[in-house]
Amino acid sequence: MDLQLHLIETITNDFSEDQKVGSGGYGEVYKAVYNGKEIAVKKLHPLQGLDDKQFHSELLNLAEVSHKNIIRLVGYCHESKNKYIKHNGETIWAKSMERILCFEYMQGGSLEKHIADESCKLDWPTCYNIIRGTCEGLNHLHSAPDKPIFHLDLKPDNILLDKSMTPKIADLGLSRVFASSETHQTEIVKGTQ
Repeated sequence: MDLQLHLIETITNDFSEDQKVGSGGYGEVYKAVYNGKEIAVKKLHPLQGLDDKQFHSELLNLAEVSHKNIIRLVGYCHESKNKYIKHNGETIWAKSMERILCFEYMQGGSLEKHIADESCKLDWPTCYNIIRGTCEGLNHLHSAPDKPIFHLDLKPDNILLDKSMTPKIADLGLSRVFASSETHQTEIVKGTQ
């Protein structure tokens, strides 16, 4: 669903620090409410090498994937606006491209947050369900008959948990879609032991 920039600015209180819930390599994430539901608004950095092609790649990857263990895209925004910015010590009037992805909000935060918090003791059944759900999500991505998707950056920061600790794979920005003719099986594996 294409969302207008002014609507996203309104629901995030102009990307207020009070609503900021995280940041990563691609941008900042804000908590907002849209149509009565909590959502995560991911505002992508404009100068981090993420061009229109990469933005549309993540958008298409997310829009085509539907699985209980993969974060659900609920909307996006790709608009330009004019604003004053600082450049080489001067204030100039420039066109700024805004690229924003909106996802279902994960109340449990990232798996990394739980691993790093020594007071948060995950019991074995919860750990097992997180591992199993993550594997099921990866299997779904890898098993698409025409275009399997490989995440390429799976880590605890990119596994989000809902309020019942169900894992959802997020941040498909570095993922790569392969045509089935491009995939192959590796027979010789070299690495550290």
